Amino acid sequence: MTTDALETVVADLRTVRRRRHVFVVAGMILVVLVAGTGALLVGAAGLTPGQAIAGVLGLGDKGDVFIIQKLRLPRIEAAVVVGAAFGLAGALFQSTLRNPLASPDILGISSGASLGAVTGLLALGMSGVALSGMAFGGAGLVALAIWLLAWRKGLHSIRFVLVGVGFAYLCSSLVAWSMARAEEKEAAGVLIWTVGSVSDIRGDQLALVAVGTLVLSAAVVVVARTQGPLSLGDDNARSLGVHVDAARIGTLLLAVALVALATSAAGPIAFVALVAPAIARRLVNDGGAALAASTATGAALTLVADVVGQHALLGVAAPVGIVTGLVGAPYLLWLLATTEKRSR
Repeated sequence: MTTDALETVVADLRTVRRRRHVFVVAGMILVVLVAGTGALLVGAAGLTPGQAIAGVLGLGDKGDVFIIQKLRLPRIEAAVVVGAAFGLAGALFQSTLRNPLASPDILGISSGASLGAVTGLLALGMSGVALSGMAFGGAGLVALAIWLLAWRKGLHSIRFVLVGVGFAYLCSSLVAWSMARAEEKEAAGVLIWTVGSVSDIRGDQLALVAVGTLVLSAAVVVVARTQGPLSLGDDNARSLGVHVDAARIGTLLLAVALVALATSAAGPIAFVALVAPAIARRLVNDGGAALAASTATGAALTLVADVVGQHALLGVAAPVGIVTGLVGAPYLLWLLATTEKRSR
């Protein structure tokens, strides 16, 4: 094959790859639009499409405007932003550590955020932004502890995952112990930090999470070019000019920041960071990290789960984290079973 013919084949493959990425992202955005429209229309006070559009624009009946702009629209926006952050963070973890089980749920980072929030709520009486700051700090401290214990002349994915699993159990046990010691009213307030919910994210908190996620996503664009070489192994990545340790550290720091930011607002929404990248990679099917597709898939998955939790679980409203847990737990079992088969 001549050089020109080879360049043509490579260009065609890149075009197909880009087109597939665009289709997957566009499909997930369509899912978000459909689910968001349903969330605007359906509820205790059912609205027509005309009423919903008027409410979004701030027109029409004051009651409809209040329902749309103060109750339903912020919840939709929160689910999209938080889900996007979890989806992108999960893709970064799994791509950088080259392990489909590497997600903040399993690595203990989400549990660290929960422990920080529960400590702030029960021991220090915090609330609002201060409580979110405690959750962010808890995730950061656990990530730092995992890092220090997993580092042995470099960061190795297996050791990182195993240490993270240990911290996940430790933090979950401490959260359960704190809830057992708390009074009934206090325990109810702790619930969001054990299952995850987007029902109360609005105003300044929603703006902070949205802006933070946007800034971190822009930073991910800078490090995204290292994901392909890292997926080939350390030696191959070095031969391609990548500073492996620096690239891995920078990428994981961004992933931890995304998880801490999302969890500080919504709590540890289970399995989104694990499942969304897997779905995105399967749909894109090009062997890459599928970062953009994972971000869009995380947003769609979280929003759909929240709508299902509000309206489809036998008439009983459930936080989004319960719904994602019902979806993610069977997937995790399937992933473990198929991984064992492949290793054999």
